[in-house]
Amino acid sequence: MSNVSVNQQDSTLTVSISGRFDFNILQDFRDCYSEMAGSDMKFVVDLAQTEYIDSSALGMLLNMKNHLGSDDCAIEICNCQPNLMKIFTIAHFDKKFKFV
Repeated sequence: MSNVSVNQQDSTLTVSISGRFDFNILQDFRDCYSEMAGSDMKFVVDLAQTEYIDSSALGMLLNMKNHLGSDDCAIEICNCQPNLMKIFTIAHFDKKFKFV
């Protein structure tokens, strides 16, 4: 089972995904940031509890980046497991997002 949770602290919004990051959480993931376009928020996607990602997860991250203002928006991906990092690297997401 997958779960999306949000934590806002000061000017940072952290979206944590546990379980599978796939099409089944599309609406929950989109709801987390859809109202924040144009804000000065820093966005963090925490993958510490994420076991699996698929191509729809990659698309969701790109849609988030586009919705929030592309390159001007700070989106960090943190706590990425090595098996997931391999997927991000193959897809060249290491050039599109900041991994911490």
